[in-house]
Amino acid sequence: MPRSYRQSRRAAAQDETRARILAATMELHVEQGVATTSFPDVAARAGVGAATVYRHFPTPDSLVEACGAHVWEEIDPPRPDRAAATFAELDSRADRLIRLADTLDAFYTRAQAPLWSAVRDQDRVAPLAGFLAEIGKGVTAFVAEALQEAPQSANVKRAAALADFTVWRALSQAGHDPQQRRQILVTILQATTRRD
Repeated sequence: MPRSYRQSRRAAAQDETRARILAATMELHVEQGVATTSFPDVAARAGVGAATVYRHFPTPDSLVEACGAHVWEEIDPPRPDRAAATFAELDSRADRLIRLADTLDAFYTRAQAPLWSAVRDQDRVAPLAGFLAEIGKGVTAFVAEALQEAPQSANVKRAAALADFTVWRALSQAGHDPQQRRQILVTILQATTRRD
């Protein structure tokens, strides 16, 4: 068997093992939290030895960061570079706020499990705070674009706080459906952001 073929099979096996470790870790993060997920837990779920987990991810933070990169791709968060295009054809403030509410609702719906895991443990696991800060930058950029104001303005800061995931989650847990959540957010943003 040629050496390059053996190396490529070994690399493929390592990639598959790494993917299993990441999948197991992300499941455990949702089920039991990021801070309480241990390497032995991950190893058992992935069907590998703890040493294998350490070989692929030498520290807990390196494993969390790798999961974060994978989750980022899956949840496709609002990003500052997409804000202008999202609102480009909308002229009225009301239409822009509706688009903002719908866009954030769709994002929070698809990302709710990993976002809640990150929010819950951000004070205990350092990489989570950075992950949530990047999410916050995207949300703020979308809010700023919807309001057609600078991201540093008082209106944008206030609106971004009201459009936060934790507010969305509270509304969802209170039994509000997407249409109701949209109406509540739009009404609140119209009432609390004023044009100077």
